[in-house]
Amino acid sequence: MTQRADIDDGPEPSGAAGGRAGGTAAIDAGAELDPVHPVQPPAPRFKPAGLTTAEVAERVARGDVNDVPVRSSRSTADIIRANVFTRFNAIIGVLWVIMFFVAPIQDSLFGFVIIANTGIGIIQELRAKKTLDGLAVIGEAKPSVRRDGRTAEISTSEIVLGDVIELGPGDKVVVDGSVGEAESLEIDESLLTGEADPVLKKPGDLVMSGSFVVAGGGAFTATKVGREAYAAQLAEEASRFTLVHSELRSGISTILKYVTWMMVPTSIGLIISQLVVKDNNLKDSIARTVGGIVPMIPEGLVLLTSVAFAIGVIRLGRKQCLVQELPAIEGLARVDVVCLDKTGTLTEGGMDVTELRPLGGADPAYVKKVLGALGESDPRPNASLQAIIDAYPVSAEWRCTESLPFSSARKYSGASFSEGDGENNTWLLGAPDVLLPAGDPALDEINDLNEQGLRVLLLARSARELDDAAVATGVRPTALVVLEQRLRPDAADTLRYFEDQDVKAKVISGDNAVSVGAVAGKLGLPGAENTVDARKLPTEQAGMADALDANAVFGRVTPQQKRDMVGALQSRGHTVAMTGDGVNDVLALKDADIGVSMGSGSEATRAVAQIVLLNNSFSTLPSVVAEGRRVIGNITRVATLFLTKTVYSVLLAILVVCSQVEYPFLPRHLTLLSTLTIGIPAFFLALAPNKERAKPHFVKRVMRYAIPGGIVAATATFVTYVVARSYYTGPDALKSETSAATLTLFLTSMWVLAIIARPYTWWRVGLVGAMGGAFLIVLVVPWLQDFFQLKLEGTTMPWIAVGIAAAAATLIEFTFRWVDRKFPA
Repeated sequence: MTQRADIDDGPEPSGAAGGRAGGTAAIDAGAELDPVHPVQPPAPRFKPAGLTTAEVAERVARGDVNDVPVRSSRSTADIIRANVFTRFNAIIGVLWVIMFFVAPIQDSLFGFVIIANTGIGIIQELRAKKTLDGLAVIGEAKPSVRRDGRTAEISTSEIVLGDVIELGPGDKVVVDGSVGEAESLEIDESLLTGEADPVLKKPGDLVMSGSFVVAGGGAFTATKVGREAYAAQLAEEASRFTLVHSELRSGISTILKYVTWMMVPTSIGLIISQLVVKDNNLKDSIARTVGGIVPMIPEGLVLLTSVAFAIGVIRLGRKQCLVQELPAIEGLARVDVVCLDKTGTLTEGGMDVTELRPLGGADPAYVKKVLGALGESDPRPNASLQAIIDAYPVSAEWRCTESLPFSSARKYSGASFSEGDGENNTWLLGAPDVLLPAGDPALDEINDLNEQGLRVLLLARSARELDDAAVATGVRPTALVVLEQRLRPDAADTLRYFEDQDVKAKVISGDNAVSVGAVAGKLGLPGAENTVDARKLPTEQAGMADALDANAVFGRVTPQQKRDMVGALQSRGHTVAMTGDGVNDVLALKDADIGVSMGSGSEATRAVAQIVLLNNSFSTLPSVVAEGRRVIGNITRVATLFLTKTVYSVLLAILVVCSQVEYPFLPRHLTLLSTLTIGIPAFFLALAPNKERAKPHFVKRVMRYAIPGGIVAATATFVTYVVARSYYTGPDALKSETSAATLTLFLTSMWVLAIIARPYTWWRVGLVGAMGGAFLIVLVVPWLQDFFQLKLEGTTMPWIAVGIAAAAATLIEFTFRWVDRKFPA
């Protein structure tokens, strides 16, 4: 992977490597750049005005464009392939083809059900893809690029080799390049190197895609674009709709693995039993063998999980919530601690200057000039400085000679000025408790303001040069700037929701602890009165975890401390969500179980977060939590239905093999039972409201019901079948025996459904009743009797079947209650 030494002089000379290089032709005979210790290449000539329109067109024609596809979801082909080409679809497909040749169409209904279910899955995922693709375009970062001497925001994919890209705090470096301008430019390369300390960049230094700006500003020339750029995949992966690890999916995969192991030997035994041991009609034997194999496969469980997730993504998309990773819905449902950054989360981004308090007899007019000049010195002001710019105009006589942008690590910014009268002074603006020594009299006055929820900045004069590491030592306080933060109108209700849902909220902010506590108190956060200054927190993980468990509000938290706090909470078994919108939140967002970024946040926060609130509304977060809980809770419920069917199907097959009798069911019977007791009810139950917090151990929680439920259902059905075999005689006896066994299995399965449907609401009762009514219609309508070969003969045996089902239902009820006590989830 190589790059040109001079990329700004138009077309390459004859003989140079051309074509689709994305930054080709040698700087070092093909040497690869090490992202941790890169070899410094010859710096390309920096053009402050950027490329011309003609140069851009020439590079586009040559293919030197940033062509990494920005994908927010799987492709249509991937979605179709994932839903169609599954292991179980292959098994059922083969059995379906066999049934076409040996049995009537009604015994092939299970195949049409699979087609319908797969179609539903594809349609829902395509809808989710459309939603995500649309949201990704809205939330896509648009870097500022200079062309023809003007700066404009363009799509990342429109960047060409040699473009001059501007950088400011929070901006992500989207392609590799060489710095041309730098004003205290500090780049965080932790996503590439693992080193948390920001790197000061100077003209000629390299910047790598995937890093981001934490302080200062500047501009760089793109030297590698597209797939040639190091870590280009980070930008693509950050906005991709991924199917990565989740407990729910891995649990289902584990269940399916064991099901496959059970299914293979059982199916072989059933085939031998029906085709060899029993001297039956060949076609009928094949049909009954297939009827025993098909219900062992819980194919609908995988499909329903995908559909439930896809519908969840669509629902959240309508609320302007971009889910960048599919398991984020599940992860947030498991969250029990949510860490909130105050600025941009509890408060709105904007601020207002409410008061200016000169100190030590300072002239208010002079102080206003200093503040106006400080505002002018920063080309990318944060919210606090923007409020000062709005309040105090700049003086034309003052000239900035050097500036130090704000950094969340040092908590202040600064600038040196030539003030027009020969005076040269260095000024700092930042956190009073950082700039002033402990015990300074001014701090008492500041604490009073902080307790009112006001934000206070100290303007101080330094006797040292701005580039002196000790510039903040021994400063002379000049004025206090009092700012009022705008509370989000929805923040109080959101915090109340988390409290009601037993999710602990921790406010973690870089601001003054007292001020943060006052804001949290206004919003009704429990424990807001006990605020903690993070500078006094223990450094070891255990001590920090104790402090976090005992308190709710923390101020003066550094970016590294935010990251350490997330780790400390996770060490205590907590599932942690972290919200934020600033650069200082990135490290914590990256390490949290779930990172949530505001849409207006920095590019870096949006890149590492799993969930982006595009409408910047903190009140959307409860919807995300609720959606996750609905999906996980309901899938756990309906999984019991699917796996109960698998257990009773396998056990029935084993009993038939051991007893050397005909398998009692044809595929049409089990298709009917599965549709009425599992398929239709599961679809509605999976979409129902569910506020229960997701619990771990998915496999254990499902199988503790499915195993006893399946054993009881299989035993009751086989008992009815054996009794019916001794009761009915004649050439059509098998049909009557099958009808009696079907009745018992249906009623027993309906009771499992009735338990899973609790707690009852009008629509749940209606759903169970409708399924029972549908089965009754099949039993009484003559043409449906013939179609499904279900006809109850006489009165004695049907009532015996009902009695056995009632006993089984009672046993299931008591067994489930015993399981709840003996093996609590």
